[in-house]
Amino acid sequence: MTTFLRRTLFIGILAAIWEVTSRLSSLPDFMFPSLSQVLHTLYTGILSGQIMTAILTSMSRLLIGFTIATILGLFLGYLIWRSELVEDTLGFLVTALQSIPSIVWFPLAIIWFGLNDFSILFIVTIGATWTMTINATSGFKNVPRLYQQVAKTLGSSGFHFLRTVIMPASVPQLISGLRIAWAFSWRALMAGELLGGGGGLGYLLEMGRSLGQMDLVISVMIIIGVIGTIMDNLVFLRLERSVQKKWGIS
Repeated sequence: MTTFLRRTLFIGILAAIWEVTSRLSSLPDFMFPSLSQVLHTLYTGILSGQIMTAILTSMSRLLIGFTIATILGLFLGYLIWRSELVEDTLGFLVTALQSIPSIVWFPLAIIWFGLNDFSILFIVTIGATWTMTINATSGFKNVPRLYQQVAKTLGSSGFHFLRTVIMPASVPQLISGLRIAWAFSWRALMAGELLGGGGGLGYLLEMGRSLGQMDLVISVMIIIGVIGTIMDNLVFLRLERSVQKKWGIS
């Protein structure tokens, strides 16, 4: 049996258990909606355009914040790798900031930017920057010394050395960093939209909670899970495996 069939069968079993349990449960529908009710709400939301608009809003914020975090992470990782002084100071600070949940920054974001898109983008960026920085630093440090010595012997230096030796040799580690950073930024986005509103999937979650529509809440949760799974399995995981195979790691 292939992996796809196993997963399909597993999801089918879970769906059947959910439907039967909800129908036999004494809890009201608004507390424990059935699968059919959730799917109907999901279909209605997609048909009306409400859910698609929320998805586009969330994805646009995510892409902007993730792009900024990737650029910052690579730059900071490069500085930490190049200088022992920067590693002992900035590197220490980045490690400390990594342990702080990104949503903790939200009160500061509101004070600095107000309750708007900038606050949410700040949370998304913070959620991925430190992870990307640590992975970029690790990737640069793990470049074999032999590669560096041969390149320098042949006259490579400066940006040429970074572009032709360091970056290509760091790609496997950087891809893993991107994958983890995406997951962190995705979670930060949902938390930011839950608190900050302004549209998006997180806002729909909060709206469903405030209206007592658990079918809407679960519908959005399904969409969040589906998007996260698609991005992880069809984009980052495939890219990571392709790079590892090309580099002879697996």
